[in-house]
Amino acid sequence: MATPLHAHPTPTYGSDKEKTPGVADLPPRLSLSGSGDGLPSVSKRDGTHRMLKARHIQLIGIGGTIGTALFVQIGQGLLNGGPGSLLIAFSFWCSFVLAVTMCMAEMVTYLPISSPFIRFAGRYVDEAFGFAAGWNFFIFEAALVPFEIVACNLILQYWTDAIPVAAVIVIVSVLYLLINVLAVKYYGETEFWAAIGKVLLIIALILFTFVVMLGGNPKGDRFGFRYWYSPGAFAELYYTGALGKWLGFLQCLIQASFTIAGPDYVSMAAGEAENPRQVLPRAYNAVFYRLTIFFVLGALCVGILVPHDSEELEGALGEGKPGAAASPYVVAMRRLGIGVFPHIVNALILTSAFSAGNSYVYCASRSLYGLALEGKAPRFLTICTRQGLPIYCVLFVLGIGLLSFLQLSESSAVVLNWLVSLVTASQLINFAVTCVAYMCFHRALKAQGVSRDTLPYKAWFMPYAAWYGFIGTFTMIFVGGYTVFLPLEGMWSVPDFLFSYTSVFAFPIFYLGWKFYHKTKLFKPHEVDLVRDLDAIAEYEQNFVPEPAANPATRILDKVFG
Repeated sequence: MATPLHAHPTPTYGSDKEKTPGVADLPPRLSLSGSGDGLPSVSKRDGTHRMLKARHIQLIGIGGTIGTALFVQIGQGLLNGGPGSLLIAFSFWCSFVLAVTMCMAEMVTYLPISSPFIRFAGRYVDEAFGFAAGWNFFIFEAALVPFEIVACNLILQYWTDAIPVAAVIVIVSVLYLLINVLAVKYYGETEFWAAIGKVLLIIALILFTFVVMLGGNPKGDRFGFRYWYSPGAFAELYYTGALGKWLGFLQCLIQASFTIAGPDYVSMAAGEAENPRQVLPRAYNAVFYRLTIFFVLGALCVGILVPHDSEELEGALGEGKPGAAASPYVVAMRRLGIGVFPHIVNALILTSAFSAGNSYVYCASRSLYGLALEGKAPRFLTICTRQGLPIYCVLFVLGIGLLSFLQLSESSAVVLNWLVSLVTASQLINFAVTCVAYMCFHRALKAQGVSRDTLPYKAWFMPYAAWYGFIGTFTMIFVGGYTVFLPLEGMWSVPDFLFSYTSVFAFPIFYLGWKFYHKTKLFKPHEVDLVRDLDAIAEYEQNFVPEPAANPATRILDKVFG
């Protein structure tokens, strides 16, 4: 994907504007320093601790991305576009995720600080742009917390509906609280093992598909790619003919844009990663390739197992059936007469949903912490515990998670649809912002005479890949809610329009509001501050001593996944 260039020394600079990420013995301290626009910018020393190992970082990137969408909601894409459209859309969207990943990787490995890529938007583009980007990302991640809590309740209903909804919400929320207020290494360990469970589930489902398609099933049905021929590889949506197939593909592409992520979760852990300039380049490469394989093969497997006109799958998704009941894999298992596996799949899907929600709590709290460090959120949110945890940020995010109590008045399926619609555009905006920040970073390096060959990670095809990623993600921001504009009866819906485009309208409001109030300006390439915090990173690297593994088992895990 890109070339980690560890052999080249990273340029060192001196600066009187610094904070000290990862230096545990320095307490949080407020400092005021002049910014490029003459506005005093509030910054604080980073109180988080670098305790996440290489294996934690790699699995956090995978675990945060893989949730119920890959196992359950992917079936909706199959119904909308058919197996051919689903596979092409997921494969095509991975090219844009690659472009975004390379942008993040080059910037974050250069300056691995807390909440890096959302803070880079303010440092490299415009302080107002950073404010809008940071709050957009925070809202996106925070909204996904109740989404996964709702999903956990829905998955449990596969077995029984005797557990009160309120009890599920409280139990899951308390578990998230306990995991996220312990030292960050315990969060990393929890996500490590949960992510391994997800990886094993994906591999098992891929192997299951391969075996049963060749006749290894109770019915002895060697169906292969039968459903690609009948009812066909491409489904028609809303219209017949070529237009209908195109809209089916477009709907699959929209779903891919919500489902496939990854680099942002690696980036959010940069400020708490051990030896980040060595660890992060490998993590970005590994996470992208693994996720691409999982999502593309997942789309292929679903299209092999279930026809796009499956009434059972359509009924399960339309009625909001609980847990694995709506998974295309379980639909296939029932059709083939396989009775035990659905319960195993449901248990692992429950683990996936819980783990994804845990990652969202982490990322949302760290993004809010980064905003507070930059003076773009209340100052008290920078307070950390002795273990280096931004406690008030965690509590604030879990408070938003209580939106899951909306289930008490609406069905779980409706609440899930609300949350999915609300955050889809936010993720795309985040990706587009990253590409813009990278383009400004790239121009600043060139203007200030910093060779990209000296960076810890040098991405391919830059800045053209950044432009490619920006054009793709920016376009999809406006495509996501296209169905409300179709000239068909019943398609226009004010709630659907608002859910699809609320974040699109909110971003410029955030940007212009902060810009006019604080009178910020776009930074010219020679004005961009490329040196702040570099000396702190250099000091950390100079003093870094690897912590030996606690036991032989941990040593093996570190080698395998590090």
